[in-house]
Amino acid sequence: MTTLNRRNLLLGLLAASAMPAALRADVRPSPRPSGQRAVASAGDLITRAALGGEVAFAVLDAQTGQMLASRHPDLALPPASTLKTVTALYAQAMFGDGHRFATRVLRMGDALVLAGGSDPELDTDGLATLARQAAAAEAAAGRTPPARFLVWGGALPHVARLSDRQAVHLPYNPTISGMILNYNRVHLSWSRGDSGYRMSLEARGSRQSPRAYTVAISAVNRSAPLFTYEDGGQREDWTIAQGAMGRAGSRWLPVRKPELYAGDVFQTLCRAEGLVLPNPQITDERPNGDEIARHESRPLREILIGMMEYSNNLTAEVVGLAASGAADLPSSAARMGEWLRGQGVGGDYHFADHSGLRPESRVTARMMAELGVQPGQRQGLIGLMRHIPLRDAQRNEIDSPIRIDAKTGTLNFVSNLAGYASDGTGRPLAFAVLTVDEARRAVSEGQELPEGAVAWNRRAKALQQALIESWTAEHGAVAVAAEPQPVPPAPAGPVVFQPISGTYR
Repeated sequence: MTTLNRRNLLLGLLAASAMPAALRADVRPSPRPSGQRAVASAGDLITRAALGGEVAFAVLDAQTGQMLASRHPDLALPPASTLKTVTALYAQAMFGDGHRFATRVLRMGDALVLAGGSDPELDTDGLATLARQAAAAEAAAGRTPPARFLVWGGALPHVARLSDRQAVHLPYNPTISGMILNYNRVHLSWSRGDSGYRMSLEARGSRQSPRAYTVAISAVNRSAPLFTYEDGGQREDWTIAQGAMGRAGSRWLPVRKPELYAGDVFQTLCRAEGLVLPNPQITDERPNGDEIARHESRPLREILIGMMEYSNNLTAEVVGLAASGAADLPSSAARMGEWLRGQGVGGDYHFADHSGLRPESRVTARMMAELGVQPGQRQGLIGLMRHIPLRDAQRNEIDSPIRIDAKTGTLNFVSNLAGYASDGTGRPLAFAVLTVDEARRAVSEGQELPEGAVAWNRRAKALQQALIESWTAEHGAVAVAAEPQPVPPAPAGPVVFQPISGTYR
């Protein structure tokens, strides 16, 4: 296995471990044993976690908003992906649960136009359906083949990269416009033969995976950097370091020219249906013609549930930009902040995006907890959250009366959790835990897997679980499965900090 593949495999395993098997698994409460001794204090748990940096939290009664416990609740810290909780409520409030994004094909004189409609989930299979509809409509009308093929992505402002502080090749940091395909990613695979490397770039779908002709890549005899990118005008030019490739491998790359990419793939799919199109050209003018094909997204609520479960950055930015109607990402994020203040959630917070990827965004634990009480209760936020099972030190799910429905947020040396916790017998809690080592985050920003990040993240998540157990025990009359066990200080090596009942991922 190559160095590149080892890195991707580890990242994939970490991502997979964060996804529970069921979105809404039932957890039945059990009575608290008499004589149960108290759990460790929050201060002791934080000391033993040995994270360094800052730990802030706020715990509220989810029904009344009463503050039950807190530590630095007004300290402004990076939200990471917990910011998607705000974005979900914002988009829901602006559009409604049933809103659908439409991608259309128009006939405009001698031109065929593929018009993006900000659908964050449009994939190759959906685009193939559009191609089939368009080819059938053109054949039924008896038209001559179009002389021009235009692609419009102006439904959203163009965002070159979600964060310019993240590496250019990271697939979770793509370019955004109103024309989106496969989360604006292209699938790269390679194998080495006698005559060198054979590489393939595909718009991979479930049923069809056509070649992406507007993206090119070559292997270069170097060990670093891993990838380079240049704007090739009508195509994207990438290079990959041979020293990291090994005999074979694959990974996703971000797309930097989404209109050309989607047009390229649509051209191929139309040709398979008998409709021959010229090479795609980008148009900035809003198209006005006869609609001959249309593909609609899933309802917004389903999109938001998927965004919250898999924490997709592109989806968050797309629905946030679409909801605000702003001309650029900073203005869009500012409008979302204004909306939140209008919901009665105050504090020292600032939004620079909708996904939490940009480090300029700041939230407080009080704000994130209040989000679950005020707009969260009105808009059914708990139904958008994912269930977080409790796990033991070996990462096995444990049977516990505690139910956590929350959103995680992870960057290098940032691990946050915000949502709801209950044992089913006492009051439901709205909480937020923000843990960050700012110094280590800053020096490792943009790195895929900096040294020490995995062990730090595991200890942070274990601390979060231990804190929730202590809060539910104190404020929710919760029963714990066994007597609390001593928690040793975490050494510097990659070990898992063990709270009362284990750790979740």
